[in-house]
Amino acid sequence: MRDLISLSGPVRNALRDGAPVVALESTVIAHGLPHPDNLEAAAAMEDAVRQAGAIPATIAVLDGRIRIGLSEEDRANLADPDAAVAKLSRRDLAACLTLNGTGATTVSATMICAHAAGIRVFATGGIGGVHRGAENSMDVSADLLELARTPVLTVSSGAKSILDLPRTMEVLETQGVPVLGYRTDRLPAFHSRDSGLPLDAALEGPQAAARVARAHWALGLGGLLICNPVPDEAAIPADEVAAWVDAALAAAEQDGIAGKEVTPYLLRHIANVSGGRSLAANKALLIDNARVGGEIAVALAEGVS
Repeated sequence: MRDLISLSGPVRNALRDGAPVVALESTVIAHGLPHPDNLEAAAAMEDAVRQAGAIPATIAVLDGRIRIGLSEEDRANLADPDAAVAKLSRRDLAACLTLNGTGATTVSATMICAHAAGIRVFATGGIGGVHRGAENSMDVSADLLELARTPVLTVSSGAKSILDLPRTMEVLETQGVPVLGYRTDRLPAFHSRDSGLPLDAALEGPQAAARVARAHWALGLGGLLICNPVPDEAAIPADEVAAWVDAALAAAEQDGIAGKEVTPYLLRHIANVSGGRSLAANKALLIDNARVGGEIAVALAEGVS
């Protein structure tokens, strides 16, 4: 797979020297946030990783190559609303590469690419999960299986609030994925700090996260999910978010939205009905998760015992 990967200079040097690196997804640029918020958030996430002492490695498929470490021009091209940028999950990577395509990586695809390059930490907004009504639609994100398979530590603000969070947690438990709170013992719900669901354990800082990750991987196990709540100043009460989600789901059903288009549709709808509050929360948690990912990557690189 390394023959399919192009590393930027800073990422290549950091990996060669054993310096801390944090993978970042590119779907947030191409599909997750509106312009210019997408570019602002992507740049701020990279800055947050750097300020924590690590090297950011935003990942995408460009012109049939996995690019790890993007330039400002690369990010702008992904953000172009007129560009044909595919949304890449695990199943989509090989076809996009061999067809010389361009695509933005979701959580699962980013984890695969990061692991292939030797990057152990990945920061994102919220993972995918079990969609509401999945007992009929069978709509379950590939992110959950990737977290079980791929030995990468993922920092997120839980799963997206549009999902069935109790069932998402059940699938993660079945798959053996540790779901650990970062200075919390409750599962965050993306825009909200507390879903009401308890977590396996609470970690009090980056050193604790690094110790757990090292032990987990020493046992030959897969990924870990570290849940960092949205910053308090940007958080939205859960009951408000629930009302917005219900309205968005009804609109999606009326408009016949299905498959990989559901999540971006729902998030756009919620951003509109919330008057931009959900968008502000989304940007805040993305940047804070990048900071936490950088701190954990530094602790791992320092060999915390």
